[in-house]
Amino acid sequence: MARRGAPARRTVCVHRRARHDYDVLQTLEAGLVLRGSEVKALREGKGNLVDAYVSLRDGRPVLHSLEISPYSHDTARTDGDTRRNRGLLLHASEIRKLTATLREKGLTLVPLEIYFQGPWAKVELGVCRGRRKADKREKLKSREAQRDIDRALRRRR
Repeated sequence: MARRGAPARRTVCVHRRARHDYDVLQTLEAGLVLRGSEVKALREGKGNLVDAYVSLRDGRPVLHSLEISPYSHDTARTDGDTRRNRGLLLHASEIRKLTATLREKGLTLVPLEIYFQGPWAKVELGVCRGRRKADKREKLKSREAQRDIDRALRRRR
């Protein structure tokens, strides 16, 4: 008999610039409120997180500017708004902690990745602090130096 473990995690889209532009201090997982064929469109990989951001409105987290292109086999196509605001599902205690954390100056909530965990669409959120241009350059230099060190060590073996 097969063992049941955690459901497989299948990534839909990743916000690559987020880890470059921000220092991620903490991550958390939230569910997405989706309509109709948006779930099927995400399963096709038609999500885009490039301009997306999260805000807290009336004590509820809302994901803005997440683009989900229309599902290819959708016949209704009544909903033409691909960048509508979508609610995020979090426990009340998580929202309270998040609100308290975000009161600190300079912190923001950024969507990092959308994925499916079993049948549910989830979004990974990061509590982030913005990087300055010099910090970004320093990070790139240190990454390049580490890559050179790794290359040199591989040649030695």
